[in-house]
Amino acid sequence: MNEQRLHPKSSLDIPLLHIPNPSLPQSHNRPKVLIVGAGIGGLMLGALLQKGGMDFEIFDRATVIKPLGSAMSMGANLRPLFIQLGIYEEFCALGKPNIGMGLYDQNCEHLFSMNFMERETISGSREYIIARSVFYSLLLRQVAKERLHMGKRVVSFYEDEKGVTIHCADSTRYTGDILVGADGTYSTVRDHLYKTLKAKAQLPASDDAPLPFSCTCLVGQTVPLDPKEFPGANMEQEHSEFNFIIGKEEQYSWTTLTTKNDTICWFVAEYLDSDSAISYATRQNAGWGPGAAEAMCEQVRHLQVPIPRNDRNMTVGDLIDMSPKDSISKVVLEEKVFDTWFGGRTVLLGDACHKINPSGGAGALNAMHDAATLANWIYSLESTSLRDLDYAFEEYRKERMPRIKEAFVVSRMLRDVGGKTLFSSIVRSLFKWMPKWAWKKLIIKGTTVRSQVSFLPPVEDLGTVPPTYQPSLHKTRASVQQAHIRADMKVYNTARERWSRL
Repeated sequence: MNEQRLHPKSSLDIPLLHIPNPSLPQSHNRPKVLIVGAGIGGLMLGALLQKGGMDFEIFDRATVIKPLGSAMSMGANLRPLFIQLGIYEEFCALGKPNIGMGLYDQNCEHLFSMNFMERETISGSREYIIARSVFYSLLLRQVAKERLHMGKRVVSFYEDEKGVTIHCADSTRYTGDILVGADGTYSTVRDHLYKTLKAKAQLPASDDAPLPFSCTCLVGQTVPLDPKEFPGANMEQEHSEFNFIIGKEEQYSWTTLTTKNDTICWFVAEYLDSDSAISYATRQNAGWGPGAAEAMCEQVRHLQVPIPRNDRNMTVGDLIDMSPKDSISKVVLEEKVFDTWFGGRTVLLGDACHKINPSGGAGALNAMHDAATLANWIYSLESTSLRDLDYAFEEYRKERMPRIKEAFVVSRMLRDVGGKTLFSSIVRSLFKWMPKWAWKKLIIKGTTVRSQVSFLPPVEDLGTVPPTYQPSLHKTRASVQQAHIRADMKVYNTARERWSRL
């Protein structure tokens, strides 16, 4: 007989008979998670749950995945999480180091620069610029295809003491223990949850108010370019060329970034006055897509970018012409942090519970930190009772809410760097003349949230400044360890009882 031996808490040697992997708690006792929304936050949560051996399904209303957007800056805050997922090396290979940003006026005259080099020392990781579409594809590969269901528009859901069931427009239905709304700014899951809470007089008035607007933006990415034909773009250098242009007479600010795959990602923000904001607020946002972009493309074609070519500076129009039409999209930038993040078996994640201006690059970043925190609490659940879910979801909100509020304030400040108001001028002066100690303090504040999950091997932090205390990591690590001990003892006792009968 082929035997394995286990020594949990005793000197007895007791063979285990056909009991696989006795050191791990059995995953069938953990909840099944239904994730609505296959954006970056939803995919990150799915990838983490999959790595932890948990049961989940992801549903998205789109029939075809078409990640839009420009480029993202990340790495310093996400290295531990990416290492735990096994994607860090590939992520670094796909990105270009982000060492700083040059600020220019609308005539492409250099104003000043921001140096990001100290981020690497403080956080233990470089910051990278990566095209959003490239990063999305990397994350998508971490989720098993059979777990992702496209063309599934959720129209309603029902929950009770036993579980939650979602109903899709194609008349299919799916049942699980937890429903996660990761379906963006105009979340269907949030709408249904809030209607339920409002009917019970449990929804704060602030959460029932319309989303405020301050900007619209146009984003796109060129086709891969020959660096020799565009020497002014500096695409052959190791780091990304990151330019931010401020329109003094224009109502816009605009950005260009070079990527590892020799594309130029670009972003044009339009600052709305109060009347324009009100008019946008009365219309439902069409979301990310090319349909609303054509008119704005014509309005911004003349804007110059600090990339010389053929004795002139290139323009946004040149970038538009080199970008596939279906990669260009326009979106209204809402800004709001909701107070209510959960109810019953339903919990929200990412833009569904906090919509942050992308000027700080914090939207996708915080959605992934949300996913890590939520995954910790879901993994550690010992039951799916409403009482246990309420505790776990409240702990998730308590951990993430202060970080989200900080990111919200910083993103609005960075948004105002490109504005036309007196306050915007003051903000620019603060950044330009900021002393080194204050700049270092700002970098520390922005890089100390370095999430990990408690159920995967821990990652050594390499930063000179330690990461911010992560409650979910330490609290759930203890409960996960206890679960392992209980599982080991259960296996041990079962084996001992069976061996005594031989």
